[in-house]
Amino acid sequence: MTLRSIFSLAVVAAALTAASAAEAQLPNPGLEVDAERTALVVVDPQNDFLSPEGVTWELVGESVTKNGTVKHIEQLLETAKQAGLPVAVSPHYYYPTDHHWKFGGAVETMMHAINMFGRKGALTLDGFTDSGADWLDRYKPYLEDGSTIIASPHKVYGPESNDLALQLRKRGVTKVILAGMSANLCVESHLRELLEQGFEVAVVTDATAAAQAPGLDGYAAALVNFRFLANTLWTTDEAVAAMRPGAKGAR
Repeated sequence: MTLRSIFSLAVVAAALTAASAAEAQLPNPGLEVDAERTALVVVDPQNDFLSPEGVTWELVGESVTKNGTVKHIEQLLETAKQAGLPVAVSPHYYYPTDHHWKFGGAVETMMHAINMFGRKGALTLDGFTDSGADWLDRYKPYLEDGSTIIASPHKVYGPESNDLALQLRKRGVTKVILAGMSANLCVESHLRELLEQGFEVAVVTDATAAAQAPGLDGYAAALVNFRFLANTLWTTDEAVAAMRPGAKGAR
């Protein structure tokens, strides 16, 4: 076992200990799925995050593989469609004009440098198919069925700059089951903004993942904040059970 692995395990153990302590002290409000008011929201289910050919795989691949993130997102999509729940995607795209920005944070700067989620323009799909900005092929039957809400792109981490909240509210949605990439960045930012906008939110913790770097474990960091912020945390199995018709929800 490498020194990096030992350190990462120590960080995860500390985060889980903190999460366990929080679990003992914090309430779990839960979320009851109502097919008329609940939507599945998937953040950035794109090749650059979830494919071994994606530009961030070296950073996120270990976490994605360990969590079974790709399979779990597909299970959520399949169940939501079967249950008749609205499904919304909040994608991440960068156009050539976005690369003229004058400043950015750490990961934001990295994303621009590696052309993550790059598209040739807002009004063209030239070169989009199978690019890093495209969905994984296994998700396309669910996302390209003509009924899935594809929000306008968010540009940094949260949905403040796109129309996700508007799309949900126009459908009477007040509750969100949240999954996608990546846990401590876009997913956590979506969680925070959706809560501020008055939605109830359940986060599916094994249908997300995050980057790892020496001394940094984004997934462990996210788990702690998810527990403090969300209405409830579910595994994929719990979310699937809650979405099925007749279910009473999960806590």
